[in-house]
Amino acid sequence: MTEWKNITDLNQISDIKAMPGFSLIFKHSTRCSISMMVKKRFELDWDVIPENTNLYFLDLISHRAISAQIADTFQVRHESPQILLIKDGNCVLDASHGDISADEVAGVINN
Repeated sequence: MTEWKNITDLNQISDIKAMPGFSLIFKHSTRCSISMMVKKRFELDWDVIPENTNLYFLDLISHRAISAQIADTFQVRHESPQILLIKDGNCVLDASHGDISADEVAGVINN
């Protein structure tokens, strides 16, 4: 069973940036019904993502400063919901709202 690793500390962002291979960050607004729907749909399909991919979850309502740090570190515009696929410290895919797709993430990783 795949599980999220919660991001609750700013230091985790530099740790993710330093990691070899692929990591995925899912930024989620717990107050947004669209974000909840997108997260649920993503989780239904996430078995297509290779098992060795680190999956990180950020509750951006509780951790606004971390969300801002993610945008700054990986040079992406802040959106919610949003996924960032990180490979060897660089963001190789970011998507938000209806564009979030486990199949697309798996396609990037497997190519």
